[in-house]
This record gives sequence, C-alpha cells and structure tokens, in this order.
Amino acid sequence: MRVKYLALFIAILFIIGSAYVHMNEKMFTEQKSDVLSRYGSRGNEVVQIQTRLKNWGYYKGNIDGIYGSKTTEAVRHFQRKNGLKVDGIAGAQTLYAIGLPTGTSSVSKDVNLLGRIITGEARGEPYVGMVAIGGVVMNRIRDSRFPNTIAGVIYQPGAFTAVADGQINLPMDPQCLRAAQDAINGWDPSHGGIYYYNPSTATNQWIQSRPIVTRIGKHVFCK
Repeated sequence: MRVKYLALFIAILFIIGSAYVHMNEKMFTEQKSDVLSRYGSRGNEVVQIQTRLKNWGYYKGNIDGIYGSKTTEAVRHFQRKNGLKVDGIAGAQTLYAIGLPTGTSSVSKDVNLLGRIITGEARGEPYVGMVAIGGVVMNRIRDSRFPNTIAGVIYQPGAFTAVADGQINLPMDPQCLRAAQDAINGWDPSHGGIYYYNPSTATNQWIQSRPIVTRIGKHVFCK
C-alpha cells in the first residue's frame, strides 16, 4: 500500500510540475511576443522605428538600426505623448501606434475617419501628399478658428469636397489609413498648412490668395 501511495504521490507531483513548466513557458512566450524591440535590439524593425520617430521629431540620433539609449528615450517620449505605457520598449501597442505592421490593435474611429477623408481627397497622390492632407486636418484642430476634433473638422460644412460629393464613403485605400496614423502621430509634410487646393481645378480666388507653404503632387498647401 505504501508503494502504491508513494507512486500516486509522485505521479501527482509530476503532473503539477508539468503544468507549472507549461504555464511558465506560455508566460515567457507571451511576454517575448509582446516585446518586439527594446534596448539592445538591432535590425530593420529598429530602422523603421528610428525613421518614423525622426520624421515626427521624437528621435534626434542617427538611423543606424541599433536600439540604444537615444532610441529608448525617443520611444518613451512618443509613448508619453500618445497615452501609452511609458517603458521605452516597442511592444505591440507602441509599434501599432507608430504604424508598423508587427504591432496589433483595433483601428480607432479617429484614424478610420481621417483615412476616409484622405482617401476621398488624395487617393492616387504620393504617400507624403496623403499624410499632408491628414496634417491639414490635425493643424485645424489646433487652430482656434476650427473645431477641435477630427470629426468636427472633417464634417464642418463646406470644409471638404469629399464630404459634399460623397467620396468620403469610397472604399478606403490601405495606404490612406497608414497616412492617417502618421498624421495623428505628428508627421506634417504640409508644414503647418491650414488649407490646400488643386491649382488645375480651383476656382475660389480667396483660397488662391493664401500664402503658399509647400506643393506636393497636385496640391498646393497654404495658410
């Protein structure tokens, strides 16, 4: 009987031990998959992180693909500005906010709406021109003359042709969705532009009299 109970006791310990190891392996795997780039990482993903954060003014170092102290601090700065956990680690949520495909999250209503107006107004334009249209929307939010939300700016009466003629409801170009995220994250190729127009089709003399900031593709951006 003692041998029987001893064998049963050993079997129970084995089952508990196996479950514990499996649980720890699962936790380690989940933790590893969540942390995609961090201090000490190297490679193309780090290059993409550095490039995007430099475009938005968060990163001041060289784009060298090495996740060092400057990259860590830039990621921390970006996380603080975007309401993310501030740990300097490019996990799934941070990568998604940066706009990299290895990050995962649901698309917010603001990003989706901005992507739709960019599709309606700038599909077929160079990517930087798509981001610039998003930049104009973001610039208007910060300007006291306009509504202070993305929806408010986009649906302001007479503000966008794509709303008036229904092109905002066209199937969204995936590039326009990425451009929307870039604009929300702070990239502004319009350089502070508040208005834009196509000089080949524009008939409004007032908007054509505005000070020009830059030209991208078919659009002129102005203040």
